[in-house]
Amino acid sequence: MGTEMLPATVMADLHRYNITDFSEAVLRETLEERVETYTLIRLAPWPARRWKCRYRLMMGADFYDAQSVAEAYALALLASLKSPHNPQNR
Repeated sequence: MGTEMLPATVMADLHRYNITDFSEAVLRETLEERVETYTLIRLAPWPARRWKCRYRLMMGADFYDAQSVAEAYALALLASLKSPHNPQNR
């Protein structure tokens, strides 16, 4: 799974934070450097159809719906980067 699974807007947002490798492994490792815990769930067919996503990543009180694992990691990573608790945002 490569960059073809990430929406262009997500890639552009990541690029603003100097993240240019959009591979699933790099996104996961970068997310794990920033957050203590998260839960990634592959949805069964009926909830996937209902919510129009294949994966759901839960992090704290928030969740991120995505079509691929890489996209789920990317969305959660962006949220952590944009967080007011991020020292880079101060």
